[in-house]
Amino acid sequence: MRSSHLTDGVVLLRPPTVDDVDAITRACQDPEIAAWVSTPYPYQRSHAVWFVQTIVQPGWQSGTDLVWAVRDAATDLLLGMVGLHRIADGSGEIGFWMAPWGRGRGAATRAVDLVLDHAFDPDGLDLVRVGWLAYVGNWPSRRIAWKAGFRLEGTIRLHAVQRDGIRRDSWVGTLLRGDPREPNEPWPDDTPAAGAAVPPLPATTRTETVR
Repeated sequence: MRSSHLTDGVVLLRPPTVDDVDAITRACQDPEIAAWVSTPYPYQRSHAVWFVQTIVQPGWQSGTDLVWAVRDAATDLLLGMVGLHRIADGSGEIGFWMAPWGRGRGAATRAVDLVLDHAFDPDGLDLVRVGWLAYVGNWPSRRIAWKAGFRLEGTIRLHAVQRDGIRRDSWVGTLLRGDPREPNEPWPDDTPAAGAAVPPLPATTRTETVR
C-alpha cells in the first residue's frame, strides 16, 4: 500500500500541490539544481505547474511515480523533493533534490530513509530493490546514497541526456531489502566532504539524433 504522507517528526513528506508552485519555482532557480537535475533551464513558473499537474498527480494516480515534497514538520516549509519511480518487477529508483534553504540540516537523509523504509516495508510498497542514479560529480547526492547503504556499482558512460542534447556519465548504486542501511565502504579520502561545493561540471558530449 502506498502512503502519501510519511514523517519522522522532523521532516514531513507529502505530495506537492499547486500551492507549492511558487516555492518550487524559487528553489529551481538554484544553479546547483540546474547543474545536477534534469529540470528545464531557465526554470519558469509554468514548469512547476506542469510538474505538479502532469508528473505528480498522474504519478500518484497510477502508482508508478511517487513524488513527495520534503517539508519541515514544524513549519511546513518546503525543503525539497524526493521521488520513487516504481518498476513492475518489484524494484524502483529513487531521486531527490533540496532547495538551498533546505540543505545542511539532514533533511535529505531523513527523507530518503523514510522513503526507503516505505519502499521495502511488506505493508508499504513491498519492493526488493531500489536503485540510485546521479550524474558523475554530484558528490552531495552520492554521500546521501552512501549513508543510506547504497552500493556503488560503477559508472555508466554517456548514460543520459540531461537537456539540449547533452549526454552525461552517471553513477549507479543499488540497495536491496536485506542490505544494512549504513555505509558499506569508507567514504573516499580524495572527494569533497558533506556540504562542500560540487566540483565544476565534467566534460559533456552532445549527441545528434540518428534518423
